[in-house]
Amino acid sequence: MQFIVRTGMAAALAVGALAAVVAPASASAVVADGAHAVSGAHPVVANPKTIKPAAYNQARSILANAGSQTAAKSHPVHGKDDVPVSYGTSLLAAARDEFRHTDRNLPAKQKKSDMSIPHYNAIHSAAKTMGIDRW
Repeated sequence: MQFIVRTGMAAALAVGALAAVVAPASASAVVADGAHAVSGAHPVVANPKTIKPAAYNQARSILANAGSQTAAKSHPVHGKDDVPVSYGTSLLAAARDEFRHTDRNLPAKQKKSDMSIPHYNAIHSAAKTMGIDRW
């Protein structure tokens, strides 16, 4: 009887371990750049840890030219090799919130993600410039 119980427990443990290893691999597909994506979802790519000051400054200019007062008032980064990605994500989030507030009275068909299409494009262009996916 003990032998049957031990064998059953060992088999259950082996099946559980196999399911933990196989399930994530079969549920995701490798994307060209090495990131994993779950079927039917967008690829998830982690934000970089740091960004180059030139990329931050260029993104800041894109947002300021699109009308972001927050970006216009922020100081350009200089004298540093890298800056934390939080500088970029904060800049993007502030501009996004500002644009959404500014564009709140536009008709729905003139908006994308609750902001005008030019503002939406500026935000995404700035994010792409800094290599940021999530903000």
